[in-house]
Amino acid sequence: MSKRDLMAKVFKNEKAERVPIGFWFHYAKDELVDGFKNPEIFDINIAGHRKFYNEFKPDFVKIMTDGYFIYPNEPFIGAEKASDLRKVKPLGEKHEWIEKQVAFAKTLTGFFGSEVMSFYNLFAPATLFRFARLKSGKANKSLTDFIVEDKDAVACALDAAAQDLAALARRVIGEGRADGVYYSTQDLNDSRVSEDVQEKIVTPADYKVLEGANSAGRYNILHICGYEGCRNNLARYADYPAQIINWATVVEQVSLAEGKKIFRGKPVIGGFDNTVKGVLYRGGKAEIEAETERLLKEAGAVGVVLGADCTIPQHIDLHHLQWVRDKAASFS
Repeated sequence: MSKRDLMAKVFKNEKAERVPIGFWFHYAKDELVDGFKNPEIFDINIAGHRKFYNEFKPDFVKIMTDGYFIYPNEPFIGAEKASDLRKVKPLGEKHEWIEKQVAFAKTLTGFFGSEVMSFYNLFAPATLFRFARLKSGKANKSLTDFIVEDKDAVACALDAAAQDLAALARRVIGEGRADGVYYSTQDLNDSRVSEDVQEKIVTPADYKVLEGANSAGRYNILHICGYEGCRNNLARYADYPAQIINWATVVEQVSLAEGKKIFRGKPVIGGFDNTVKGVLYRGGKAEIEAETERLLKEAGAVGVVLGADCTIPQHIDLHHLQWVRDKAASFS
């Protein structure tokens, strides 16, 4: 069975000849560097993908977008008060930020050829807002601050960003030849914003991007990010229009088996701690094999991809990932 067929079986919740694995890491030292101001990051990123692919031959590829984390929409980046966010307009699908990413995706998918599926990394509009504010030195005022001030203005800004991200999703799938997107979102984690407000202000933007991706491809991954211990109400994402779900099982303390129930039987990705404290990074072969077996005994071998909570450390020994793959294959 080819690796593409292997992943297609998982997406369809059908039994495959083995359980695939999926791990990824950043290739730049600082993924938040603005690539338009530091173009060398693009070459570093492409070289990193190629090196990892040649050395490990992954079951599928998550295309990392180091250098493209900063959404270059000035009112979005520089807003001083909530009303400024009403000035945010979509960049348009022909904007350089989108055009270059389509070319970037096409370069990498051309390198991988037809051997594996690839999924293009996209961040939710709310996450892009946080990145932009961090790099602009305006992180002293968060998205939540603006929501408290004028939630409708925030909704307008997130919708404009979502229009651009939906266009990007359609184009990296249609022209860039990715099989789908890996869409990263998370709760706001601020007591000032109720679940109801988040549903009305943040969720519609998420849906707009995922619906754009679904209009172009059948295989799209939802990542509910638990980076740096962020906790999420997983049930809030149960109806998100994505075909396979990845969340931080360790951070959320919600296993793959439990998550399958929350997400109504959809296929799932994950299981391992992604940090330097986890067994994947620090463990020996026997420990990693034991954890692999434990995860699969609990979650089963159908509709499962073994992976991690989030991005794994750059300097991890690739033998550790191979031990997971070999053990998963023998379990299957």
